[in-house]
Amino acid sequence: MSREILTRTLTGFIGCMLLVTICDAQDSVLNPVAKKMAPWYVEKFSLTAGFFLPANNTDVQVGIKGSILGTDIDLENDLGFNKYQPTFLADIQWRISRKSRVMFNYYNIPRSSTHTIQKELVFHDYTYQVNATVSSFFNTTIYQLSYGYAILTKPDYEVGLQLGAHLVGASAGVSLVGSGAGVSSSNEFGFTAPLPDLGIWGGYAFGNRTAINGYADYLSLTIGSVTGSIFAYDLVFVYKLMDHLVTTLGLTGLNFNVSATKKDVEGNFKWGYNGFALGVGYSFGKKSWGHLP
Repeated sequence: MSREILTRTLTGFIGCMLLVTICDAQDSVLNPVAKKMAPWYVEKFSLTAGFFLPANNTDVQVGIKGSILGTDIDLENDLGFNKYQPTFLADIQWRISRKSRVMFNYYNIPRSSTHTIQKELVFHDYTYQVNATVSSFFNTTIYQLSYGYAILTKPDYEVGLQLGAHLVGASAGVSLVGSGAGVSSSNEFGFTAPLPDLGIWGGYAFGNRTAINGYADYLSLTIGSVTGSIFAYDLVFVYKLMDHLVTTLGLTGLNFNVSATKKDVEGNFKWGYNGFALGVGYSFGKKSWGHLP
């Protein structure tokens, strides 16, 4: 992914964010009373960190363009990857105003396996024969940056739209282990690409300690040599332990379908991470709105 494409993506995102923020600030001046009350979970800054236990479904196909068609490899069934892989997640939220927010999320999911394969597999430019023992990995790092604007706001709920992008880095590799014939192979393929997305978000406070919030977004497009589609969602139950400290339990999903070409190598990646996340959140910062008692 070229620096020019990444720069254009970020510039467009920042431009949209600034435009809507200016409109929101003008609206605040014209309607100051309507901006004063918000659900209890709406804070200036909030940090959340915790553990994510997703169920993984991953297919990878890597071959040589115009020459070798790689095998569509199911990592869990063909290469013995564990379906469940615990990992760490973190997110930061900044409320620019009562209606505007910026969110940043981070996921890192490294996976590996050593397995005796039960069928012939073609990966990159090498064929792995039946009963060969192979060592393989599939690593993903995902950063999400989004801007959201609440269209409907009340003291106990909010609903809005969001614009953002997932910066996805993925790499896969397969290598032969312990070949008595002296044959060895190590093949890797990876890419990094920004995948923009559009979606909706919202939240509802059931009382002064419990709330539920979440989002869902989707987009499919081509950027340079990468074609991708993404569907992501997050539904989180929030419980306030004390002022500025909450615990969260959520259902989170990240589902991608990406095709990428690097030089003469073509890779197709289809993977989904869907599961439960448990976290702790801390909020701080002076805000210009209040909460109902």
